[in-house]
Amino acid sequence: MAFKFENLKVWQRAVELSGEVDELTKTFPKEETYVLTSQIKRAADSIALNIAEGSTGQTDKEFNRFLGIALRSGIEIVTCLYIGRRRKIINQGDFDRFYVELTEITKMIQALRNSLK
Repeated sequence: MAFKFENLKVWQRAVELSGEVDELTKTFPKEETYVLTSQIKRAADSIALNIAEGSTGQTDKEFNRFLGIALRSGIEIVTCLYIGRRRKIINQGDFDRFYVELTEITKMIQALRNSLK
């Protein structure tokens, strides 16, 4: 692998999550296309993108800043899950599955941030 971030398990899981979120949003109603669908997909992509960008050629302080953005994007997805469940477009099973995955990914991001200090 040519890039440092490709070896990071948290980045690998974030890329997987992005694909899973994309699949989930294909079940959303059309009226959500420019609302919740767009928001949750951008937040999911943001996790992997910020981990990658921050890890390459940056100082630990700068990498930590990008990881903070990735962490906040994960929390944003959690809120999107709650909104989707409230609007009855995300079922409880999908909510629970994504919630657990996001809990694990955010813990991994935080652990990586702590290792940089």
